[in-house]
Amino acid sequence: MLKTRDTCSKQHGKPTELLQVTDKNKQSFEEQIARLTRAVDALADAIKPGANAGGKLPNTGNAFVFDADACALQPVAHVSAPPLSLLIGIDRVKDSLLENSERFANGFSANNALLWGARGMGKSTLVKAVHRYLVENIEQAPALVEIHREDIAALPKLLTLLRGAERRFILYCDDLSFNRPDQDFKALKSVLEGGLEGRPSNVIFYATSNRRHMLPRQMIDQEGATGIHPNEAMDETIALSDRFGLWLGFHPCDQAEYLAIIEGYLAEFGLNTAEDWQPAALEWAKTRGNRSGRTAWQFVQNLAGELGQFVKF
Repeated sequence: MLKTRDTCSKQHGKPTELLQVTDKNKQSFEEQIARLTRAVDALADAIKPGANAGGKLPNTGNAFVFDADACALQPVAHVSAPPLSLLIGIDRVKDSLLENSERFANGFSANNALLWGARGMGKSTLVKAVHRYLVENIEQAPALVEIHREDIAALPKLLTLLRGAERRFILYCDDLSFNRPDQDFKALKSVLEGGLEGRPSNVIFYATSNRRHMLPRQMIDQEGATGIHPNEAMDETIALSDRFGLWLGFHPCDQAEYLAIIEGYLAEFGLNTAEDWQPAALEWAKTRGNRSGRTAWQFVQNLAGELGQFVKF
């Protein structure tokens, strides 16, 4: 039996009220569709090849830190980097990285570099010192861009940002290691020439690590003890390390090199001490359990403070 209009009115309210609700729902639905359309259009623009190139790149500056959340470069006003002449005891690796960097700066082929080895022996300092040399001696020097190791998964986004830019960039990651290999391996491997597009020609990647294969020792030991194929974990990390064309090893310095590093700093900053500083420098290293460039710099800072002076690069 068909319901009359009055029956419908009693059950559902007046027809005009029903019509108003329907119009309101329609308006809300149309607003949602409009918002979704704008979001899709914005996403399409963002993923176009080269869409970000130059869009968020600063016009000036020689050093930047990559902000993964904003997908933008934050300028660094001052980079603490000594002149190359003060880096003592690492002549071979210093010459190799400088030569590789000069080739890249001049538009020639160059390799990604992994700087690995002893703590405090100047791995990150060498990267910054080489960049300082390029800025001082080459007119169109590459910019230095640091990416934090916890942001390695965002490395493809950074490459999209830099790809197609006229300027060259040295990407730099300090103390690179993989406590979460599954999340970060693929991102870095695709950058190191393994991806479909490969590394952009205007970008080179330098990383420092205390370990040559960048995995914590306990993870390698655990895989060796429990893995069905124990060698697979090592094969995976070696495959990643092999993508760095340049391996530069850093080793602990001996006593003569340690004292020579301090002597160079003292001369650079004009720190004159009436007493013989060498016994104090050796005692300083003994209390810290190692001789390294970092230990030498810490001794110089302490000595400068005793002399009422302030030193920095």
